Amino acid sequence: MKIAKKLVVVLAIILTIPLIIALFTRKDYIVEREVVINKPKQDVFNYVKLLRNQVNYSTWSKLDPNTKMEYKGTDGTPGFVSSWNGNKDVGMGEQEIKSITEGSRIDYNLHFIKPMNEKATSYMTTDAVSVKQTKVKWGMAGKMAYPMNFMLVVCNMDKLLGPELQAGLNNLKGVLEK
Repeated sequence: MKIAKKLVVVLAIILTIPLIIALFTRKDYIVEREVVINKPKQDVFNYVKLLRNQVNYSTWSKLDPNTKMEYKGTDGTPGFVSSWNGNKDVGMGEQEIKSITEGSRIDYNLHFIKPMNEKATSYMTTDAVSVKQTKVKWGMAGKMAYPMNFMLVVCNMDKLLGPELQAGLNNLKGVLEK
């Protein structure tokens, strides 16, 4: 009986430690990546502002070629919504164009429904490097509520999402420089 009590106490401590750590852990994250594309800024911006074009370069779009996509609204304008429902790797969710600063920035609201119900924001910016070169930055930010924020201790969001954003930007470069 003493062994069982000790085991329960040890197990309780092991389960409590992450909850205590989560009390003192940050709750938000931001991940950014960038690439230079050999195209004029306005050409690049006109392409990336159309949310439907993300299926041509986003790595997440490539995880399930049978993903069901639905669109609502006028693409390239605030309020346009792209919804997806795919396999376990893609999940289910929606992305909405929140705002557009013509020629330079697009802000998105993301709502991941499955496998986890989470919200995040994302953005893309375009900055002229020269007349024929554009730097594109793709970023994602979010918050994880307590106690889920413990995941930020064990899972580096920059290492998790960064390579996906960079691969997507590299794909975008390939598409636009053809």
